[in-house]
Amino acid sequence: MGENELDQALVERVQRGDRTAFDLLVRKYQSRVVALIGRYVHDWNECQDVAQDTFVRAWKALANFRGDAQFYTWLYRIAVNTAKNHLVASNRRPPAEDIDVADAVNFAGAARLRDDDTPEHELLREEIERTVADTVAALPDDLRTAVTLREVDGLSYEEIAERMGCPIGTVRSRIFRAREAIDEKLRPLMDSERVRP
Repeated sequence: MGENELDQALVERVQRGDRTAFDLLVRKYQSRVVALIGRYVHDWNECQDVAQDTFVRAWKALANFRGDAQFYTWLYRIAVNTAKNHLVASNRRPPAEDIDVADAVNFAGAARLRDDDTPEHELLREEIERTVADTVAALPDDLRTAVTLREVDGLSYEEIAERMGCPIGTVRSRIFRAREAIDEKLRPLMDSERVRP
């Protein structure tokens, strides 16, 4: 059974009143949802609250889920809307452009590492932050500028293209290459975390 079929089977169980099945969906997607929301809401405690709100909304709306889209795509949309609503309610401007589903999946691992506040996880988190900062600092100027404008300043691709005086396609390429470089440096840390008991 593939991932989508498994999700659909769990959704159907939830729709029949099986709360345990929803807990399984939460456990499966919690890290991804937190990572996605973290791209909008930068405070860790707020991010956790928005993630919880996302799952509450998903629970309430699940009776109407018909399976026209994949479950994660549906959940992703709820998470993005919840994060943007939270920013608006806090008198903050949400990003003009939504985070791509593919982007959300790519950054899912980092949030998982923050789930446990053990000394080991804290050290690993610090090492990840240092690795990201060092990798970004070592990037060529055009890649560093593009990824910083996107990830730190939260600008849309259009705004970055205008600021850097280049086509949107070039901006996307630069951000992709920058993320690839960061991912390559983070992969050994993430792999070591996965095999750790």
